[in-house]
Amino acid sequence: MIWKPNVTVAAVIEQDGKFLMVEEETGEGIRFNQPAGHWEADETLAQGAVREALEETAYHFTPEWLLGIYRWRHPRKDITYLRFAFVGSVHGHELQRQLDSGILRAVWLSQEEIRATAERHRSPLVLQCIEDYLAGTRYPLELVTHLS
Repeated sequence: MIWKPNVTVAAVIEQDGKFLMVEEETGEGIRFNQPAGHWEADETLAQGAVREALEETAYHFTPEWLLGIYRWRHPRKDITYLRFAFVGSVHGHELQRQLDSGILRAVWLSQEEIRATAERHRSPLVLQCIEDYLAGTRYPLELVTHLS
């Protein structure tokens, strides 16, 4: 058997001291996460983060920085995730857009609210990305190269 991680993309978006999060139904109950999901074959990693943010929050996301590349192995499943997290801003909100299946709502939360709900995070990557963002971690988007 060939091992391969599940590659995901995420958008870390802060505006006026609050972070755009999603509350979603999962197999482990209702959880909080950044707008995030699986990377699709026909897109760049940044394009995947833009797509996921729109599908899960109805906001248009513009990536400005790569926050980091994160590896996490789910403790109860035989799954390893490789997350590419992007920092950026939102512009335009499609109020009437239906959110992805399983997404209950998009919500703006303060860092204190995010820390207070840590037991309801989809994974430890949620808080780690917030902490890295608050620490000022940023890498140029050009760090990731896509060849045709």
